[in-house]
Amino acid sequence: IISLPFPGDAISNCNGPCNTLNDCAGQLICINGKCNDDPDVGTHICSSGGPLPLLTIGKRYPTYSCSPPISASTPAKLTLNDFSQGGDGGGPSECDDQFHSNTERIVALSTGWFARKSRCLKMIRIQASNGRSVIAKVVDECDSTRGCDEEHAGQPPCPNNIVDGSDAVWKALGLNQDLGVVDVTWSMA
Repeated sequence: IISLPFPGDAISNCNGPCNTLNDCAGQLICINGKCNDDPDVGTHICSSGGPLPLLTIGKRYPTYSCSPPISASTPAKLTLNDFSQGGDGGGPSECDDQFHSNTERIVALSTGWFARKSRCLKMIRIQASNGRSVIAKVVDECDSTRGCDEEHAGQPPCPNNIVDGSDAVWKALGLNQDLGVVDVTWSMA
């Protein structure tokens, strides 16, 4: 699970408010003040019924069962996760039912990219905009369908475009962890 920016800083999802193209998450674009599928890219994230909201403590969070298509350079948001026991990741990792040290180069992927554990313990390459890259092991799912419970450390569901990296991943990429979320690309290694 990830630490997201405050709701006021969050990027909009399907039908969320927007003013510019950068206001929309993933492969969505701003059309008439609302985030929607990009007809030029051919996304069907919103038109396939869109995300179903999850109601938690009076707030609604979008949920997703799919993620943007994977390519040789898939755009994503890198977030920071503490995979250790008692960390912000919640329970043990989905792939091996273990907690992990923050010194390991490991990640959790959004539900669609996690693909029902098919990427468990596989290696991915993450590249930051500063040109640095790192190889990391997939050990967990960043759940895009559920959240706001003890299993998810009380955090809302992940967006559908998250690579949730350990401290070691951020350090290897030379990124400032205080940013919380940065644009990256990733591919299978």
